[in-house]
Amino acid sequence: MSIRQKILKNIESKEFAIVKHPKKVSSYFGENTFSIPTMKKLISKKAFEAFEAWLEEGKQISLAQANEIADAMKDWAISRGVTYYTHWFQPMTGLTAEKHDSFISFSGLGKVMEKFSGSKLIKGEPDASSFPSGGIRTTFEARGYTAWDPSSPAFIIESQLGKTLCIPTIFVSYHGHALDKKLPLLRSIEALNQSAIKFLKPFGNKNVKKVFSTCGPEQEYFLIDKNFYKMRQDLLLTGRTLVGASSPKDQQLEDQYFGSIKERVVNFMYEVGEEAYKLGIPVMTRHNEVAPHQYEFAPIFEESNIATDHNNLLMELMKKVALRHNMVCLLHEKPFAGINGSGKHLNWSMADDKGNNLLNPGSTPESNLQFLAVLVSVLHAVDKHADLLRASVAFAGNEHRLGANEAPPAIVSVFLGDQLTQILDTIEKGKKSEVSREDIMDLGVSRLPAVNKDMTDRNRTSTFAFTGNKFEFRAVGSSQNISTPIAVINTIVADSLDYVRGKIDQAVKGKDFNTAVLSILADIIRDTKKIRFEGNNYSEDWKKEAAKRGLPNEPSTAAALKALVKEENIALFERHKVFSKEEIRSRHKIWLEGYLKVLEIEAKTLNEMVNSSIVPNAFDYQGLLTNNLKGLASLKDKAGLILQDAAFDDLKTHLSEVTDMIYYVRKNAQAMIKFLDEVHHEEEEEKAHRFFAELKPLMDHIRRHADALEGVVSDEHWDLPKYREMLFVK
Repeated sequence: MSIRQKILKNIESKEFAIVKHPKKVSSYFGENTFSIPTMKKLISKKAFEAFEAWLEEGKQISLAQANEIADAMKDWAISRGVTYYTHWFQPMTGLTAEKHDSFISFSGLGKVMEKFSGSKLIKGEPDASSFPSGGIRTTFEARGYTAWDPSSPAFIIESQLGKTLCIPTIFVSYHGHALDKKLPLLRSIEALNQSAIKFLKPFGNKNVKKVFSTCGPEQEYFLIDKNFYKMRQDLLLTGRTLVGASSPKDQQLEDQYFGSIKERVVNFMYEVGEEAYKLGIPVMTRHNEVAPHQYEFAPIFEESNIATDHNNLLMELMKKVALRHNMVCLLHEKPFAGINGSGKHLNWSMADDKGNNLLNPGSTPESNLQFLAVLVSVLHAVDKHADLLRASVAFAGNEHRLGANEAPPAIVSVFLGDQLTQILDTIEKGKKSEVSREDIMDLGVSRLPAVNKDMTDRNRTSTFAFTGNKFEFRAVGSSQNISTPIAVINTIVADSLDYVRGKIDQAVKGKDFNTAVLSILADIIRDTKKIRFEGNNYSEDWKKEAAKRGLPNEPSTAAALKALVKEENIALFERHKVFSKEEIRSRHKIWLEGYLKVLEIEAKTLNEMVNSSIVPNAFDYQGLLTNNLKGLASLKDKAGLILQDAAFDDLKTHLSEVTDMIYYVRKNAQAMIKFLDEVHHEEEEEKAHRFFAELKPLMDHIRRHADALEGVVSDEHWDLPKYREMLFVK
């Protein structure tokens, strides 16, 4: 019996105590967050008003007010059993980071007291030397600062033996450059706010004080038994299976999608939900996804900064809770070959401080006209900056997924649906020199459905699909921090709103406003037609059609990332103060380095698996076949065993096939290591190109032969857990 088979026999669900009367979610939602209502109860009216002014108008609070908030936050946290606090930030690793400090302070000889000052709340100083900076600072420049983000509430993380207060912060270098993902996101939110407020005024919305993006990221993931995970060094080190033959049954019967959830999994989901609700994360939906043992959580929409923090927290929660259930949560975009990978469909929209969704059509011609102007502005943004959208989701994990049958291709396109397409076509063809309120109705603008009615079907193959009152960016990877895609969308839409507003301002001179708006929209609709596609994005015909339209189709991560450092794109980010030139170039360098490191780790892991597991297992089986063949030949020659020549030849052929497979696995593994040595000192751009063009095909070649071996080697001689076992957990 192989190690794998012994483990398989012992896999069982974990038993949990039955909760007979679960608490209402409303009774504990957000109990572990220092929310604005909580703060309001615990500090003076004057300090709270100052805090609100800081949030809404950017007026800095005084040190005394900061001390009051810090003291209230400390007392609240300690009353809930907290002993440590940390500035919680999001460095360029793509993960979150924290350095814990105790509340204790010396109050006399050998005595301590709990103390937390406003200065410690507002600013921290973690060592920045080992975080990626992309050349913004040299290695010996260790100083970095965290600064409190008051727009995202502090929260408490619970562990078995204690609790920690986490304060969301930005992370900057000594010279003020952004070393994190949060600060550019906050800047992009402000850029969108400024552009949108100016854009809305001509449409009669002069009292709007704030516009912000809202998001709802749908989080896909896989679960596997922890025992299988520990036996697969590829999952341990890379998050995906580098070898593994397809299971005879996977998703082809489509019986997993929205199916009945296994009890072991639903127990996990219940605990994740409870932990998420304590942190104020509004998880709304849970269900089976398409692939076996693939699932999804989806939240209610929130302001994009808070949605980003919550999604990072949710991913951490899912991983922690899975371990308590003797499972592992896999967030890699393609943990298993041959079946659907995992994305994070990012639903994006805009709202104002009056509670209006700017991508909701209104009930009057005037509000319809504003909606269409915003919609067409987004079309213009995607058309002009498709390369930046592609770059925002370019990394090694997502490279496996984009273009596969469960994800949109690397071609960026927009789906609007039949009704909106018809309306835009009508506007494009409108030839009236002046347009009255009645004429707007004639052009089809007022015939948009009411706010709560879906205007479109869903196109699950589209990269950037309009789904009623929001856009769904389907190319985001499941493991990805969503801050970068949101920051890019916010920035390009802000720029587009400025562009469209400028065109309208020019056209309005001496003309009726409605006429001017519709004439400008007609021009932009015409100019952006190539980015719109209503059909099947998975089809080969679309790839050919996209090429005719001149749309980029860049499957390579390294090539896609080049968009970041185009001069016009650097100018775009600088114009809206989202990234400086140094900051965007540093990100290009960091993400390119990350791509190279991930692929090199994968290649070295694959080589180790070949030499320590795959080939030795195959040698054992080869020895079994050899001894069997020798024994039969001896019996045939010495004992007169009667064998058909074809049967004997079949045994020899099988041994030859297994020997050939072993040879090709070893040969290509040796070539792979030789290749890594050869490119070791090459420039990063060239190395990345060669990794995509040469290393990945080599790895695929090794996998093909290794998977063929898995298909013929006996279970007794194969130690690696198989897809049919990992994907159909008890």
